Amino acid sequence: MHRAQKWTLCIFAIKMIGNALKGRNCTFYSFFSKHNLFTKIYNTFRKQGNADRRAEETAGIISSHRRVYFMKRKILSVVLAATMSIALFAGCGSSSKSSSGDSKKAAAVDTSKEGKHELSVYAWDKNFNIPALEAAEKAYQKKDPEFKLNIIEQSQSSDVENAITLAGSSNDYSTLPDIVLFQDHYINRYVHDYPDAWVDVNDADINWDDFGQEKISYSTIDGKHYGVPVDNGTVIFAYRTDLLKEAGYTIDDVTGITWDQFDEIGKKVYDKTGKYLLSMDGDGNDLPYMMLQAEGVSQFKDGKPNFVDNKTMVDIINVIVKLVQDNVLYLANDWSDYTDQTIVGDMVAGVMNGNWIIPTIEQVKENSGKWEITTLPTLSGKEGYASNGGSSLYITSNCKKTDLAKDFLAYTFGGGDGAKETYDDALTNGGVITTNITCGQSDVYQKGVEYFNNQPIYQQIVQMGANVPTVERSDYHYTAREQVAAAIHNILDGTDVTSALKDAQDQVEFSMGNDSNS
Repeated sequence: MHRAQKWTLCIFAIKMIGNALKGRNCTFYSFFSKHNLFTKIYNTFRKQGNADRRAEETAGIISSHRRVYFMKRKILSVVLAATMSIALFAGCGSSSKSSSGDSKKAAAVDTSKEGKHELSVYAWDKNFNIPALEAAEKAYQKKDPEFKLNIIEQSQSSDVENAITLAGSSNDYSTLPDIVLFQDHYINRYVHDYPDAWVDVNDADINWDDFGQEKISYSTIDGKHYGVPVDNGTVIFAYRTDLLKEAGYTIDDVTGITWDQFDEIGKKVYDKTGKYLLSMDGDGNDLPYMMLQAEGVSQFKDGKPNFVDNKTMVDIINVIVKLVQDNVLYLANDWSDYTDQTIVGDMVAGVMNGNWIIPTIEQVKENSGKWEITTLPTLSGKEGYASNGGSSLYITSNCKKTDLAKDFLAYTFGGGDGAKETYDDALTNGGVITTNITCGQSDVYQKGVEYFNNQPIYQQIVQMGANVPTVERSDYHYTAREQVAAAIHNILDGTDVTSALKDAQDQVEFSMGNDSNS
């Protein structure tokens, strides 16, 4: 059996396992579906299978009998899937215990033993969001000198998600801290799956209108505010102005343009400098989602994936394919290839992603002063705005001092009297950018940044964030992104756009259907 055949068997086995396990009280299935692991494993196998198939085709192994070959291996995969499912059933039963695999288990917290001026919180980045929380603690101590914030560091954001999953699965939230930092794109799902895990902050003293509305749309669920924003995921398009100049352009020439115009500029930049005007991670593929949001369009419609009949998506996918074919967009193999090779490796004249990509850009010290930021191209040529990432703070149902927690969050990150100090300190010491419009007008935010040719980029990012359109949300945001990434690979391999998007849409629906029956 050739390698491509083996990968195909694995692909269909994964699909069949998911179908076989739905509807059962199975810890294995619950954990995998909650974290979209079926989809991720499927994509890994599919990608490798495609690569090996291409190699085999080149070698002439797959001949004119290709259709018969594919039908035979699909039948074989069903047999394999059935065998694997039987083995898995042995580990499925009524037990409520679950395993997080290699993920680190978050430390349990006994909130009943905390002092009356004390709160606890989960966070995960000692160089980014933890300094922001330390800044908030310091600011709130001016109101309450006895206040103490116990920051319990996690290795990664998924540790927090796993802690909620484990607590919710056992219906025991007694091990959670008072507050958790949680990724915006995941929170909707976790509030719906575990409604008893959270305390809403509707009655907190917060002016919600002073935040970018797209940002708070993540944490506003069923008409209630659950989260208080921390960091800003607003997308920037950063350009090497020296390379633009070499090709005959300025930053103004790439502001408020169509993607067709961007393509033409990119071809000239590549011809003159040998640099791509853009790159993207071929695995996670942030780019299509950001481009789509800049148009005010979602990957979903009425709760369902909307790919095939979504004209805007089709147009964007066609743009991406053309950019790759024209040597304007470099399709990186994975995230490390995207950051280390294309950006730090100085392969590109442009970077488009959430503003958290700025520290990666700044790693190339010799390019200081050569970068500037602006808005995104769009299909129509209007200036585009999008968001990618970000997190907010949420009070758990294990909090024994909800009034203190709400007041702390309102006073600091929520725009209260300590907000300016909190956000100024968080930006200076951790690089966290606020989405609070008033706080984004401080002297610290208005200061020019040397690396970006003295542009006041932080103030600009806050202003951009206020213009990001709110689009339909889904618990399956990342599943959709992964499948669209797979579709792009398939199109570049020769699959027509409609078929590739139909397959991607089917895979998202497969994941959603399994979860709804689990």
